[in-house]
Amino acid sequence: MKSYQFGEYGGALQPSDQETPTPQGDEALVRIRACGVCHSDIHMWDGHFDLGNGRELDISRGRSLPFTLGHEIAGEVVAVGPTSEGVSVGAQRVVFPWIGCSDCPVCHAGNEHLCPRPQTLGTNVDGGFSDHVMVPHARYLFDHGDVPAELASTYACSGLTAYSALDKVKEHAAGRTLVIIGAGGVGFAALRVAQALFDTQLIVTDIDDTKLQAAKEGGAAYVFNVNDEDTPKEIKKLTGGGSGAVIDFVGSEASAKFGLKIIGNSGTLIVVGLFGGALAVPLPLVVLKHITIRGSFLGSLEQMGELMELVRSGEVPSIPVEPRPLARAQQALEDLRGGQILGRVVLVP
Repeated sequence: MKSYQFGEYGGALQPSDQETPTPQGDEALVRIRACGVCHSDIHMWDGHFDLGNGRELDISRGRSLPFTLGHEIAGEVVAVGPTSEGVSVGAQRVVFPWIGCSDCPVCHAGNEHLCPRPQTLGTNVDGGFSDHVMVPHARYLFDHGDVPAELASTYACSGLTAYSALDKVKEHAAGRTLVIIGAGGVGFAALRVAQALFDTQLIVTDIDDTKLQAAKEGGAAYVFNVNDEDTPKEIKKLTGGGSGAVIDFVGSEASAKFGLKIIGNSGTLIVVGLFGGALAVPLPLVVLKHITIRGSFLGSLEQMGELMELVRSGEVPSIPVEPRPLARAQQALEDLRGGQILGRVVLVP
């Protein structure tokens, strides 16, 4: 089994050859056909999140080094454990990577993605920057129908994260507008999934005109560059005083402030992105405008099932996907950090 791993935080990814594991119990071994590259991979690689004001959240203690990144995984089941049920060798599946301990109240409530003792592939347990990955149970494997593996892999994180965030604003967006801040991988996925979920006006904002043009061609009713000082005014005019729902897929101090500028009375701002920083909010405005500010992190196993049913139906238009060889994993991370990726880069072993 060949993987690309880092041996120190921020250090170069190096090839590593290991013995391919044999599944035990309920496990399933998946030969990876595609693994998406996500901004979360960069945070894991760095070993911290930016909390703003010079503070950092240290996340370097949740894994053993050397470590294999990658959590957007699709591939073929090539072996199963002796007690495994629900999947057969040869099945083409996308992997739900947000695996919990299965033994705490959070997991029992169906929220493994929020488990305080996570076993997430690619963030806590070796993941998909490899040619094989071990999955602990067949319930984490989802049929992606006729969708190519390169695209299917992206639904494990960018698609699921977008779906979960959209689910939180469906009542606020109905009959009004939805503003998507950030036309990167997750923001673009949200634009596509929203077209399958909502009959509402979709507005996309970003700082990159190339991404905005792609969003316009991808179904956005309107696109705006947030660097234009007239953009908040134009959006408020277009939405009759502010949008009912704003989803921030960047998660920076600047993007969240922008979201607050364009939200309407009784509107909801969902913060999804983890770019980092701190946000100072004028509290009287929260009350007087009756607004909600809410975080949204990943999505549940149940939501993954709902999303993949929608995907198999053919109702979710595809996002731009750029396949690259697995050996270019580090360059993909660097290009993503530099904002040079449209849609999703997907590593192919």
